[in-house]
Amino acid sequence: MSFVKKLKAHEFNLFKGNKPLLGRLDIELTERCNNNCIHCCINKSEYDSDALTKEMSTDFVKEILTEAERIGCLSVRFTGGEPLLRNDFQDLYLFARRLGMKVILFTNARLITEKLAEMFVKYPLGHAIEVSVYGMRTESYDSVVRQDGAYTEFHEGVSLLLKHKVPFIVKGPKFKFLKEEQDEFITWAESIPSMDKKPGYSMNFDLRHRRDDPEKNAIIKKLRLTPEETVSILTNNPLYLNSMGEFCSNFIGPPGDKLFKCGAGKSICIDSYGNAQLCLPLRCPDNVVSLHKVSLKIALQESFKGMQEIKAKNPEYLRRCAICFLNGLCEQCPAKSWVEHGTLDTPVEYLCDVAHAQARFLGLISDDENAWEVNDWKVRVKRFVAIHGPAI
Repeated sequence: MSFVKKLKAHEFNLFKGNKPLLGRLDIELTERCNNNCIHCCINKSEYDSDALTKEMSTDFVKEILTEAERIGCLSVRFTGGEPLLRNDFQDLYLFARRLGMKVILFTNARLITEKLAEMFVKYPLGHAIEVSVYGMRTESYDSVVRQDGAYTEFHEGVSLLLKHKVPFIVKGPKFKFLKEEQDEFITWAESIPSMDKKPGYSMNFDLRHRRDDPEKNAIIKKLRLTPEETVSILTNNPLYLNSMGEFCSNFIGPPGDKLFKCGAGKSICIDSYGNAQLCLPLRCPDNVVSLHKVSLKIALQESFKGMQEIKAKNPEYLRRCAICFLNGLCEQCPAKSWVEHGTLDTPVEYLCDVAHAQARFLGLISDDENAWEVNDWKVRVKRFVAIHGPAI
């Protein structure tokens, strides 16, 4: 006889028989950051008084957390900017934990103190802290974040987490000019007790989410890896082909004319000023709702209702993206289109090129083909999966 029964989320007494409306909440506590990273898509100066004045108050964040808990939220991700810049971070953290929420923290670790580390030991987050790493040496790290002394503070913060055995994982950007440090980074990451897999990384960097800095966008574009360099990094993993076999069997195929394919409207993000968004990059005014005017529940159930049904109108999108079977490989989405073009349905050429480079390596298309022109894509995918993954 079994004495264990697996329950679905809505069966827990916590929800009093009601299906939870929200599994996880993302809150961007501030756009300000003590780093000024060359590739960052959102940061403002830590000394930006205007941003500070407009940020959500402590009480307002607590109101959001309280309502989130009432509608079934089990975890909250605190991000930024640098969330530890908030003077009330400890208060907000403990408030979320007392509500029973797990906390996911994104940080550069420069502001980790003995007091914070001890708090994380006494009141565990429930999830490993995610630390962004921008170099393995003083010169390289400080040049990326454009702050003297930043590496020293980062190193001290990480040392405190290790000293107090606070679980954390690391991730970082892929820069061509730091290629020689990648092996050193991976070796160091493997020495971290709470790392159970290789560190995550970013390389096809987003442009500014608020479309507020053309000069910074020009820098970001230059930092992006080429499609060929992207493929080279992806295929460096010996398990890449087999993993892509399984991936293609589940996710390849034309998306059609519906824009949102990512579960938009079923989850929610809150920016630093109390605006609810479908995701953090999508800051288009037409897709943002102020929580100063409506509740979190109304934003979820009414304001964002029907997002899954929004259709593309851009003729170029309909001609290409809507019928392209590389949908799963391509990162094209309304948020990416917004940051690049200020619309929701304009194809992003860079992402298209990256997806096509992958498809050519995988043998799904030839050098002179565009994926949206391929009619026998099902046959090609089936053949690829038969060799590298499970049957369709």
